[in-house]
Amino acid sequence: MGVDPLVKAVGLTKRFADFEAVAGIDIEVRKGEAFGFLGPNGAGKSSTMRMIACVSPRSGGTLSVLGMDPEVDGPKIRARLGVVPQQDNLDNELTVRQNLQVYGRYFGLSRKHVREKADELLEFAQLSDRANDEVDPLSGGMKRRLTIARSLVNDPDLLLLDEPTTGLDPQARHLLWDRLFRLKHQGVTLIVTTHYMDEAEQLCDRLVVMDKGTIAAEGSPAELIDRYSTKEVLELRFPPGQQDPGPVEDLGEWVEVLPDRILVYTTDGEASLAAVHNRGVTPVSSLVRRSTLEDVFLKLTGRTLVD
Repeated sequence: MGVDPLVKAVGLTKRFADFEAVAGIDIEVRKGEAFGFLGPNGAGKSSTMRMIACVSPRSGGTLSVLGMDPEVDGPKIRARLGVVPQQDNLDNELTVRQNLQVYGRYFGLSRKHVREKADELLEFAQLSDRANDEVDPLSGGMKRRLTIARSLVNDPDLLLLDEPTTGLDPQARHLLWDRLFRLKHQGVTLIVTTHYMDEAEQLCDRLVVMDKGTIAAEGSPAELIDRYSTKEVLELRFPPGQQDPGPVEDLGEWVEVLPDRILVYTTDGEASLAAVHNRGVTPVSSLVRRSTLEDVFLKLTGRTLVD
């Protein structure tokens, strides 16, 4: 409390000709937290991140990053940022270690320092045994870990991660999450964009739900689920064209009908499922699960995160 936020935006706007990608949003990111932008592709997450990263000028509103104005102090801000873009942009002509050392030299760091820092980051990314290998043969997860390691060469005050695990298999995603947990516990401030609800729940202390350039809700994952959803969800799957919510719509607080299933939002999923069977309703399959951020987004927008 009382500490100025590392990032503060008021009425932040980004336009591309007649298209408004970011429509006047307000955000604050506090030192030491993991802050997330959750939303589908096209929600405005990446446009917001590019403005924070000082590589895209804002069209309107105010923006402060590390206490400075990106339009005035862009180079100073960028020197204190770590950036992990959506697509890996590693140098395939260099080895794993050289990718770290060469990048460190861009920040004016001494050769001795970048050598020592490279060893530290290779261990952090679990790539020490691949240090002298070329980049191209590495797996997608290894390349992503190397990209994150590279973003830490300058000991940034703020780390920006744009869709950090897109395209990775579950094992690689969980290993990457573990690396990011370690950074958070070391006091690194993280800003993450994602359209994966489980990633947002795992990584973020606080997040905003974005849709069509606006912020639909803000809070911790637990707060958002408690505010906008129920304790449990009953999923009922029926053959195509046979999804009639009528027989079950009074078994929960509300019902959502999706192309492949009916969702019954309830405080007691097992009791609702028993009532479904007692009424002679026979779904192809059923599942009782806890509510997630996907349910929050569906409640707020009427759409799923990945349409």
